[in-house]
Amino acid sequence: MKFDNLFIYWRTLRHLRLIQLYRRIWFNFYRPYFFLRNNNVKPHCPTGQWGLPINRNISMVGKYKFKFLNKTRTLSKDDGWNQRLEEKLWLYNLHYFDDLNAKMSFRRLKWHQSLILKWIDQNTVGRGVGWEPYTTSLRIVNWIKWLNNSHKPVRGMLESLIIQTNWLERRLEWHLLGNHLFSNAKALVFSGLFFEGAQSKKWLEKGLDIIRHQLPQQVLSDGGHFERSPMYHALFLEDMLDLVNFSLLRPGVVSKSEVKIWRNTIVSMLKWLEKMTHPDKEISFFNDSALGIAPKLNELKSYAIRLGFKEARKVGSKVKYTHLKQSGYVHFKCSNAEGILDVGPIGPDYLPGHAHADTLSFELSLFGKRLIVNGGTSTYEKGSKRLRERGTASHSTVEIAGLNSSEVWGSFRVGRRAYPDDVQIIDKSKKLSISCSHNGYSHLINSPIHRRKWIITTKTISISDQIKGGSYSAIARYIFHPDININKAKDNKWIVRMPNNKIATIKILQGKSKLKNITYSPEFGKNIPTKCLMIALTNNSGFFEIAWD
Repeated sequence: MKFDNLFIYWRTLRHLRLIQLYRRIWFNFYRPYFFLRNNNVKPHCPTGQWGLPINRNISMVGKYKFKFLNKTRTLSKDDGWNQRLEEKLWLYNLHYFDDLNAKMSFRRLKWHQSLILKWIDQNTVGRGVGWEPYTTSLRIVNWIKWLNNSHKPVRGMLESLIIQTNWLERRLEWHLLGNHLFSNAKALVFSGLFFEGAQSKKWLEKGLDIIRHQLPQQVLSDGGHFERSPMYHALFLEDMLDLVNFSLLRPGVVSKSEVKIWRNTIVSMLKWLEKMTHPDKEISFFNDSALGIAPKLNELKSYAIRLGFKEARKVGSKVKYTHLKQSGYVHFKCSNAEGILDVGPIGPDYLPGHAHADTLSFELSLFGKRLIVNGGTSTYEKGSKRLRERGTASHSTVEIAGLNSSEVWGSFRVGRRAYPDDVQIIDKSKKLSISCSHNGYSHLINSPIHRRKWIITTKTISISDQIKGGSYSAIARYIFHPDININKAKDNKWIVRMPNNKIATIKILQGKSKLKNITYSPEFGKNIPTKCLMIALTNNSGFFEIAWD
């Protein structure tokens, strides 16, 4: 192993918690086959009301034919559940069984019944992608949701659920923590509430105990999920709503004080997501985020309202700006512009797997349409595309010396990471000024520090970039949404035409600009051509201004 590799491993591993290290060893060696017994548990008779969960998008498009991540495949006869030709995330989706609770699912009832039987018959306990803990967790929840929606279990389904939960209970992802461990806990709670008996009580208490400890760690005081991904935030929020939903079906089993904490968390998470959502009602692209994976804000609000959250009707405001201090984002709204600025850490130090090198990036909507964006996420597969999409050059921020601001590598690893500092917000009657610096390049000679400042008025937004320390090549990138038309004008100006034919003007007041063709990845499996305005900083400075009428 090369010394460079040793150093990057050290810069990555030194941030992990002790439990992640020793649990990784335990997870790799322990296989709990001899614990997988029925335990004589049986379904419980519900005494409350089950609310309609969120209906996901249809993914089963034919008998044994599926569309995930914009790729359509048919489940083959020979070990189709673990096809090596497919990327792992596609196979994960195959084992989730999301389509059981998707739109118009009643029309595919026979397909679903046949699919459940096929899974039970063809997936040997503990073998293959389908028995990984996260996959098992989502499938348990989906099967139980389906049963709660007045469907009768197919042959062997209840016995399989018990075996899956017994397996999961002994395969909890303590080595990963984060959203994976929370999904494990949610599945234990679902099985614990669905079944009755001593074993189900054990599942329930173990799941609730994990949630009690993880919830205050994973949901920050500003309402944001601690991995700083709007997509995973929305998925986590759906998890919370599902838990409240099941508590209403089994009233009194989960304590009122515990449910109250869940409900308060949901309200704060809805408020956070509202600030991280563009006027087009879709999420922004910070860290690993893509459309079509998590429920939209409006779907989550509607679900909350169905569960009796009166507060969900009030989510949304017209304030000039909101600083989400703990998660590190600033949302602003003025005249015809609305933007989101990243002035926070990339994520928790011990869990940066979904982080991008996107510090001090931003996204901007103008006249209700996306104008400036980050590059998005189209794959989790290890390789050059994954590295590029996580890299600084795929975000609307500044890259110094051709390096990433945080040392992203592998598919879900980070060595050095950028830490933001000195966030300043000055709010005057006709001008809002927001500035921040970060030290992501301080390992270079003379420790260069990048500082960015946004100045927002009713008809202009200007962005200035300063590099202090050393003399390095630096490029500020502004990635445009594919629907935007941009053309060069005279005197270092650019004309922007919005999809609704509104016009904006860009001025480069310092730096040398050029337009480059790149790709934009709003969904998994989708790469769309778009434009990026690149500004080479001169004398360690760059100045960009956009104006509109």
